[in-house]
Amino acid sequence: MSRHEWQGFHCESRLVRSVAPRIAPMVLIGGAFQTKESWGRLEREFLAHGDVFTVDLPGWGAGNVLPDRYGADFLADALGHMLDEVGLASANLVGGSYGTAIAYRLAQRQPERVERMVLVGTMTSIPAHARIAMRRTLDLLDERRMTEFSEATVRFLVNDDRIACVTAGTRVRRFLLRRMLSLSDEDIEKHRANTMRLLRHEMLDPSRPPAMPVLVTTGEHDTFTTPDLCRDLAATCADSWFTQVADADHMLPLERPVELAELTTRFLAGESLAGLAYCRGLERISRGGGSAGGPRG
Repeated sequence: MSRHEWQGFHCESRLVRSVAPRIAPMVLIGGAFQTKESWGRLEREFLAHGDVFTVDLPGWGAGNVLPDRYGADFLADALGHMLDEVGLASANLVGGSYGTAIAYRLAQRQPERVERMVLVGTMTSIPAHARIAMRRTLDLLDERRMTEFSEATVRFLVNDDRIACVTAGTRVRRFLLRRMLSLSDEDIEKHRANTMRLLRHEMLDPSRPPAMPVLVTTGEHDTFTTPDLCRDLAATCADSWFTQVADADHMLPLERPVELAELTTRFLAGESLAGLAYCRGLERISRGGGSAGGPRG
């Protein structure tokens, strides 16, 4: 584990080496409640293919609370600083949910260090109805109505209407509820600041398309970062593909980690994504000029 400081804020990282790496190191940037140690089965699957670098950015895990006046640019620059300190000059980015905005920003600001990028469960901006619902969860949190807060927050992450169609859907829902109900006072402060950051800032700037090959995906039943919203985000990239994963929703990394790892590592290696039974179609969204080695089929 490495400890870092970025503009007065503490952050930490963890680099695990692969026994037989075949692709560039994978930098994993997680969602709202994710820490550098919480990637579980997905990280183990990735390690069969390459080194894995996980992070607690300011505002996450072992990092300090990060006030919401700081936006995605600050977090992307913090990540770049952490990569410099551990000597990763070039890597693949894998962003999940909240972490997709940070990955996207780093790819824009430091494109020379990003080989390829995979974004899981993303959107260009938060729809108005979701903003209202997110503010309601913060009201519940401020009132310490933790059971109601937990239920309302999990509704973003788990599609209750299709839970029977989602692999491990009920188990994942129970896990998330336990996680919400066990938040410490510091966790609550971090979550509030991180949610307000989403509401206060435009986390993505699509005016400068990332140039490297990008794969965008989510579960077919995702009702938060819906397939349509993910496809729209893919369209902001210069060289991009989109696919949906069957029998999953927003919590795809927990529901289908083996399949997500295969999809991701195939893309990062420039291998064909054709014929994967769990993919609901593979769409070429944007065609860049330098996309040699991209998915075929």
